[in-house]
Amino acid sequence: MGEQVSVKPSAYDTHLDRVEANYQPLTPLTFLKRSALVYPDKTAIIHGDRLFTYRQFYERARRLASALSRRGVGKGDTVSVMAANVPALLEAHYGVPMTGAVLNALNVRLDAANIAFILEHAECKVLLTDRGFSPVMREALSLTRARPLVVDIEDPAAEGDLLGETEYESFIAAGDPGFDWRYPADEWDALALNYTSGTTGNPKGVVFNHRGAYLNAVGAVLSFGFHPGSVYLWTLPMFHCNGWTNTWSLSIVGGTHVCLRQVDPAQIFPLIERHKVTHMSGAPVVLNMMIHAPEAVKRRFSHGPVDIATGGAAPPSAVIAGMQKMGFRVKHLYGLTESYGPSTECVWQEDWDGLGFDEQVAKVARQGVNVVTMHDQRVVDPDTMEDVPADAETVGEIVLRGNTVMKGYLKNGEATAEAFRGGYFHTGDLAVLHPDGYAEIKDRAKDIIISGGENISSLEVEEVLYRHPQIMEAAVVAMPHDRWGETPCAFVTPKPKAEGLSEAGVIAYCRKSIAHYKCPTRVVFGPLPKTSTGKIQKFVLRDRAKEIS
Repeated sequence: MGEQVSVKPSAYDTHLDRVEANYQPLTPLTFLKRSALVYPDKTAIIHGDRLFTYRQFYERARRLASALSRRGVGKGDTVSVMAANVPALLEAHYGVPMTGAVLNALNVRLDAANIAFILEHAECKVLLTDRGFSPVMREALSLTRARPLVVDIEDPAAEGDLLGETEYESFIAAGDPGFDWRYPADEWDALALNYTSGTTGNPKGVVFNHRGAYLNAVGAVLSFGFHPGSVYLWTLPMFHCNGWTNTWSLSIVGGTHVCLRQVDPAQIFPLIERHKVTHMSGAPVVLNMMIHAPEAVKRRFSHGPVDIATGGAAPPSAVIAGMQKMGFRVKHLYGLTESYGPSTECVWQEDWDGLGFDEQVAKVARQGVNVVTMHDQRVVDPDTMEDVPADAETVGEIVLRGNTVMKGYLKNGEATAEAFRGGYFHTGDLAVLHPDGYAEIKDRAKDIIISGGENISSLEVEEVLYRHPQIMEAAVVAMPHDRWGETPCAFVTPKPKAEGLSEAGVIAYCRKSIAHYKCPTRVVFGPLPKTSTGKIQKFVLRDRAKEIS
């Protein structure tokens, strides 16, 4: 055996230890504590006619933490919340983790069976439930073996039965506004639990930690340009990736939250005007809903433009143009629940200013580059993990690595290992890489249509359909075909006053813009099924396409 070589310790490794004075675990809970100090009398939350200052916001969160602690809630416990975008849910984003427990914000569009599964899988100890969802929650509680303490959120804007033993305001009133909460012992400690809406089987529980939430919230401030004057309208569900972590990021700058129970243009436009809203977020369907709102509902804003961030597939050019016309500036982001929401942004370049509108749309339609707080993003061959060439043509999978990737899936080590194979998180999204390093998603792996051996991007076909003057929404999926294996099938929602729209006419329209083999062979008219966050449920449409093939 050879001699072991001793390595002399570096001076940088001696007497330079990590101690309390120079290291504290990162946690987004510190954001609210600071804003309560810096902006104590500034309005933090608006909900209808109710206003809460940052001092009150912090006190109410501490009262909630105190009340939960008195009921035995602590580290390792789960507190679930079934609520619309109301103050209680915002307060829970701080009050629950102040006890060391994990916040589980429930998807309000789920059915009773899925909610029952989540309550049991998460081992829910306390459930805060909005009376507006009492029918589904009553059924869910009857189906699950979980037996949580139930606390009712009695929002004045909602109707429904009370299911619990106490009401939220009474519950927190008994808590201590000066509750001495503690930072997490380790920033890797679990902070939040969010369930993905799986298309088959039970949903998977995505676990966030304090460090990741802290960093992603900071990244949101940088990407979206939040500042102390920001007024954020909650058109995005707070349960969705904890509102893309904006439930915490607004507290970094002392911005104002404007709560909204339901996405309704008749409420959105007046609230933007009344509160001088500066920022919003939402799926492309929210933008589309606003564009096609009745003219009597729309408003012109004196304080614009209003920044609106949208995620997922690129909004069609017609949607971007429609939003700009109404006084909005669209910011394109991309991410998943597993990446705390946005992981990628399309950073605007100065030389794009001189481009024509269509050229600018082509640029911003790309998902872009990793946000500052995401360590690395690549487009790779998923089998070899080799980078694809930056030629805007070779398709690979987007993979992510960094501190803003989930801890893993709760009680599902196999799925976690599969998602993290090769040292990266596999998104399942297929993309190309442009010469300037910007990624552009071409489709979900499962949404690519293979016709006669040729790959067809459903997004490319949808972009053409959205340009049709009489089409409001469109989705394209694979339909089985005896000769070609698969062909595109388009599901289309006409605009309210559309006349004379026909299957043959839509197919002919597509043939003017794209290769004939990419055009739909069937067109089905009607409303499109959507998830609670406004994403079109393509798995439902694929099943329909199989039935009609």
